[in-house]
This record gives sequence, structure tokens and C-alpha cells, in this order.
Amino acid sequence: MAQKRIVLDPVTRIEGHAKISIYLDENGNVEEAQFHVTEVRGFEKFCEGRLYTEMPGITQRICGICPVSHLLASARAGDDIMGITIPEAARLLRYMMNSAQIVQSHALSFFHLSSPDFLLGFDSDPAKRNIFGVIEKFPDLARRGIRLRKFGQEVIEMLGGRKIHPAWAVPGGVREPLSEDKKQIILDWIPEVKETTKMGIEFFKSYIDKNKDVVENFGNFPSYFLGLVNEDGSYNHHDGFIRVIDSNGNIVLDKVDPRKYYEYIGESTSDHSYLKFPYLKSFGYPGGMYRVGPLARLNIAKSMGTPLADKELKEFKSFSPNGVVLSSFMYHYARLIEILHCIEKIEEIVQNPIIYKGKYRVYGGVNKEMGVGVSEAPRGTLFHHYWVDENGILTKVNLIIATGQNNLGMNKTVDQIAKAYIKNGDIKEGMLNRIEAGIRCYDPCLSCSTHAIGQMPIKVEIIDKSGNIVKTIVRD
Repeated sequence: MAQKRIVLDPVTRIEGHAKISIYLDENGNVEEAQFHVTEVRGFEKFCEGRLYTEMPGITQRICGICPVSHLLASARAGDDIMGITIPEAARLLRYMMNSAQIVQSHALSFFHLSSPDFLLGFDSDPAKRNIFGVIEKFPDLARRGIRLRKFGQEVIEMLGGRKIHPAWAVPGGVREPLSEDKKQIILDWIPEVKETTKMGIEFFKSYIDKNKDVVENFGNFPSYFLGLVNEDGSYNHHDGFIRVIDSNGNIVLDKVDPRKYYEYIGESTSDHSYLKFPYLKSFGYPGGMYRVGPLARLNIAKSMGTPLADKELKEFKSFSPNGVVLSSFMYHYARLIEILHCIEKIEEIVQNPIIYKGKYRVYGGVNKEMGVGVSEAPRGTLFHHYWVDENGILTKVNLIIATGQNNLGMNKTVDQIAKAYIKNGDIKEGMLNRIEAGIRCYDPCLSCSTHAIGQMPIKVEIIDKSGNIVKTIVRD
């Protein structure tokens, strides 16, 4: 007999297009839920034949939300092909731009895309459950969230010349340093953006204290966690080594050269999604499921390296007896702590005289036939892997995007939420919104992880055993 099937198509308030299918048994309870990415990848193939020096400018066009992530990872792959170490000023400037990128992207995720669920309620009127509803009911918080994102975007613009797709990082370093007249402008922002972030953290702590069922049911399961750390195990979102821990906090991999990622990470596919399914080779597929991004980065780090964020990390880790937080709902909390760290690092770096006076670029040619660039994008660890001929022409490209690495986790999350909230065929809009919100925990960027073609209406269909549509829910 055919199953009943609920389809959310597309998932809303995420970057890109996807859908969720929920299969019900004869009693109306959930048997399985799947997250489908319905876009088609193209960048890996059509970058073949280009010069590796062109790749930072090309690959950042993958996305308008996190172009800086691709810019920096691509430039690092170019550094590797050239076989050089970039100057310290360039390293600091790249870290500063990546910090600004994380601030603006996390602010968008938390205040614009996810806060309507927290502030207005999962079961509130969907016509108002959006950023405009937040602006109407919580104007000061909405304004602060918008300005926090603006701060990140303006720092990117000050460094790279424009907020989106800055032609700035290149193999060998950066095109130009920060203009010293921008220093005070950035410092003048710091008190406000710190205050906004602290307000967000305190609000979220209060929310999770009152909504323990959400924390318990939104992607709360054991997995491995992967990200970059410094040699001493402290937080790092641009340089550093790969560390992997298990759900008990045991270190599985440590001090791994990220350029050797392919020795540890495999990629699988599924017939229900265009998005790849990366996994840890040593544990096989799907047993090697791991998560990346803010939750993973905080779980693997022993400290944040900045005072305010260090204090918050200790409290974050206290939510678990072993210091490893498993609930995907806590991605939101981790994002806010990362924003705080990035603000502190921007404040620190902008006062370092080397970024104004130091050497910021070195030059070289093709010295290696393969190069790997790795950086932490807002959504997780980003790998750019290029193969070139003796003239620097790309013969093969592989991109492993953060959203793809969370694919197994996102599927497990929607399955867990659906089983927790849909019972006996009782299907309300708010329940479906909770399932979508489970995906928003990961803040997926599907334009990064695939290549977008077209746009679909949002529609939920409930189909009986005979294949007849008995109910349709359409959101304009």
C-alpha cells in the first residue's frame, strides 16, 4: 500500500531552494522524513579550463550571501599551488575580512531568518511570521539586527571596495591593505555591535530556558564534529588544523593538515537529492556522519581566544556534562558567540599597525600541480581543491561546501522533529514550520552547495494510500 506523503516545497527562510517529504504510516504517524535539495551543481565543471588566479573572482559568484568565504578559500588554494606563505599583514587582513563575513551572515541568519520563530512563535500567523512582523512588534531589536549585519558588510567594503563580491584576496595575499583612515570608523561601531550581540545572547538563553522541548527535539543526536583549531586547540576560523571529536568529546582526529582533507573525508550521493553527502572515511557511510559550522566549531575548541567570547563559551559548554552540545537548535546560540568573537578580533586587528604598513602580497608561479584552500565559512568548513597543468590552467575542481557536510545531519534533524510533533495524522501549519525551522538551524546555503536553477512555489500535499491528494496547503 502507498504511504501518505507530506511535501514542503520549497523550504522557506533559507538561502536557496529545497523541499522536505514526510511519509506517514496508516495511523498518521511519521515513518520517515527526507530533506531534498532540488538545485543542480555546475561550478565544479565549468571552472575547468580557467586560470587558477581567476578562481577567487569566479567562485565567489557562487553566492551573494557568503562570497567572502569562497574568495578566501580560493585564494588559499592559489597560495598552495604557488607553494608560498603569505605575509603576516595579509594573514591578519584575511582573518579580519572573514570575521566581518561571519558577523554579517550570522546576523542575517539569527535576526532576519530565525528570530520570527522565537519572537512571534512557531504557531503564529505565517503571514506575519517574518522579518516584517518582527519589525512591527520588536522594532528596536529588528533595527539592531539590521545594523549588526550592516557593520559586517561595511568592514568588508572598507577592506575590499564593495560589500558583495570584493575583488580583494588573491593568491599570494591581498590586493591592498586597509586604509588607515578607516580605523576610527570601525572602532566607533564596536560598542554598539557588542551590545547588540550581548542582547541577542541573553535573549536566546532566556528562550531556551523556557522551551526545553525545542532544544530536546530539534536535531538532538550523537554525531562527530569537524572544524579548524589552532595548534593549542583554541578557536580559529581561517587558519589552523582540522580537529574531529565524537559526541563524548573524545578527539578522533587532531592537528590534521587541512590540505590533506581527502585522506579523511569521503563523498556519497543519494537519488533523492542533488546535494552530496560527505562522511568520515574511517567510519564509513552513513556511520561517519559529522556536523560542521558554529555548533561544531564551539564543540571542538577549548577556548575562543577573546575575553567576552571565552566567557560565553564556558557557559555554552556547561549545557552538556561532557562539554559537547548535541542539539542542532543550539547552532543559534553558537552563532551569537561567534559574532562576539569576530567583533573582538576585528577590534584587535584594526589596532595592529602591521596591517597598514606591512607587506601584504608576494608573487610566484605554478610550483605544484594541485592546491587546496580551506577556510571556515559561516556555515562550516569550506574546501576548494584545484588541479592545474604547468600553465596554471585548471584541469579538475572539487568543492566541498559546509551545507553538504551537514546534509546527513539535516536529514536526521527533520526526521526527528517530524516524529516528535506529528501524531495520529494531526497536521497543523505550526508543526510544519517547526520542521522547516530544523533546517534553518543549520542556515543552509544551497546556492553554494549546488547551482540554482529556477524557483518553485511553496506547497504541502497530503496524499492518501490510493495516491489521492486529500489536502493541499499553499503559501503565497
